Amino acid sequence: MRPLPTFRRWLFPTVLKRLQSGLTPIVALRGSRQVGKTTLQLQVIEHLLRVEGVDPRRIFRVQFDEVPSLKGFEQPVLTLCQWYQEAILRGSFNEWARRGELVYIFLDEVQNLPDWVPQIKSLLDHHAVPVLLTGSSALRIEQGCDSLAGRISTLEMGTLHLREVCALRGWGELAPYWERNGTDQLAQKAFWSDLKAYGILYAEQRKRAFETFAERGGYPIAQARPEVEWHELADQLNEAIIRRVIRHDLRMGERGRKRDESLLEELFRLCCRYAGQVPTLTLLVDELKQTLQVNVGVQRVGSYLRILNDTLLIRLINPLEIQLKRRKGASKICLCDHSLRASWLQESVSLTPEGLQNLPDLASLAGHIVESIVGFFLSGLPNLDVAWFPPREGEPEVEFVLTVGGYRIPIEVKFRQRIDPFRGTEGLRAFIGEASRRAPFGLLVTLRDEAEIDDPRIVAIPLSSLLMLV
Repeated sequence: MRPLPTFRRWLFPTVLKRLQSGLTPIVALRGSRQVGKTTLQLQVIEHLLRVEGVDPRRIFRVQFDEVPSLKGFEQPVLTLCQWYQEAILRGSFNEWARRGELVYIFLDEVQNLPDWVPQIKSLLDHHAVPVLLTGSSALRIEQGCDSLAGRISTLEMGTLHLREVCALRGWGELAPYWERNGTDQLAQKAFWSDLKAYGILYAEQRKRAFETFAERGGYPIAQARPEVEWHELADQLNEAIIRRVIRHDLRMGERGRKRDESLLEELFRLCCRYAGQVPTLTLLVDELKQTLQVNVGVQRVGSYLRILNDTLLIRLINPLEIQLKRRKGASKICLCDHSLRASWLQESVSLTPEGLQNLPDLASLAGHIVESIVGFFLSGLPNLDVAWFPPREGEPEVEFVLTVGGYRIPIEVKFRQRIDPFRGTEGLRAFIGEASRRAPFGLLVTLRDEAEIDDPRIVAIPLSSLLMLV
């Protein structure tokens, strides 16, 4: 194997445990391109070989996005597995399993195969093999989960968490504040107050990690190579992630129909412009018509927007539904990482207190970018639902609402030097004040630690501490 980074993403022990526990025969790891899925897969293989002494013959890995000819087989997964049993194992997967020597199968970017689900299902119907598969398409992996219900567990990996930035840069190992052993505690006000105190306890490391995260984003390549100048890094992000997704992953639609690359690229540019905001489809259509000089409709733009959502480059946060009543409103657009906005638009915006103090005119734009960061971060937490609350007559918008069991936690972002304690919390107070919403308290995401709100129902927590949650 090629040399691998010694740094391991936070999901490594979870993936390894699930793969070996046998609770489900398939572990699916999904995330956008370049977040480290393939590296994690290889690190699991390295661990099995070097630490646990697994016979190399018991590990079979195929990467489906690098060798297009593999797709030429009628049933590539089953064909290759049959070849592997005959040529390498010289016996069946089940024969090896009976001897207590399970064969591990690793499939990278398997969603590129049009009929991967029935092949995997057939494989598991007849063979005792644990499978780890990765994919960059949320939709295609979710479709597989529906068809393989009970046999598959899904994990999602985004860009680096703040504590991972700290570890990768060599500034110390920080334990995750939330151990993910249940969501009930997230509905307790004391949990978030203690998270704020946790951030203050590690203020120096938090500050260093947040400053570099704010400057370069959370992609591993950006943090692992601090010596690379931003303009070089931006070119790499554009080519290896954005254009790779649009020109490679999305170039062909259903039934072989070719998608419009220029339309996808411009739509993603608008997603960057409106990150953290709620543009209507009509607004997006008008801007696309003006920029591209093409005739495009609302239905097509809505479809392309959902396609970008499926690549995990963006996440569409839907309006909150209360008592089965669907709220009218467009989706809020959140980018998987703010560095993509900076690279695609060639426009960097400071997110640190010091930077915004010198450039107060960018405070509003920075606030939208932070909303995008918070929205994508929260929506990646397991077993939780994230929505936004549209404004209505007599009641202001609430940026996010986190549903934890039977409770709803409203979240506002006020990323500015000074916060008006009354106007800055109007949305939170209105939402909490409605008893039917079961909102015991609210969160106010701020720029600084010093922000205090004289309302016992509201916890003011800086963005840098919120990002230390996991």
